[in-house]
Amino acid sequence: MRKLTTLLLGGTVAIAALAGAAYAQNPMVGGAAMYATKNIVENAVNSKDHTTLVAAVKAGGLVETLQSTGPFTVFAPTNEAFAALPAGTVETLLKPENKDKLVKILTCHVVGAKALAADVTKMVKDDGGAHKVKTAGGCELTLKTDGGKVTVTDENGTVANVTIADVEQSNGVIHVIDKVLLPKM
Repeated sequence: MRKLTTLLLGGTVAIAALAGAAYAQNPMVGGAAMYATKNIVENAVNSKDHTTLVAAVKAGGLVETLQSTGPFTVFAPTNEAFAALPAGTVETLLKPENKDKLVKILTCHVVGAKALAADVTKMVKDDGGAHKVKTAGGCELTLKTDGGKVTVTDENGTVANVTIADVEQSNGVIHVIDKVLLPKM
């Protein structure tokens, strides 16, 4: 009996370790576990660092889009990134009459392909130090790498740093960034 108990306990520990390893692949974001089996919206709603982004996605009517098959690469600004915009900007953008502008800004953070940090690094290297990419919103972003870190520059010259890379989703990948990217207006 003792041998059986030891065997069962050992098997349980091994299964728990394997399950933990499966979840350890994705970094925590905003104090929450991010699951590769969930879509972008299902994970983002759990991040305390992305409540502004989630509210904006809902106000823009983009929930269904970001729950679809994808694949997508989302450069996800934190609450701090939104707070750094001029006073009143977020509140103004969330008003129904500004929905088109909000959608344009949000879709300028989305690329219609899955690109992990290693993919971006290769594209940047292959393109001689900078790789330009079109977003779902029609914006052009410039991707660069510096010391193993990815940066994203918008059409206005704002440089966002990827602070958490490769948060894999069932329909793509999220890279957390420290600035809001804006289209040239």
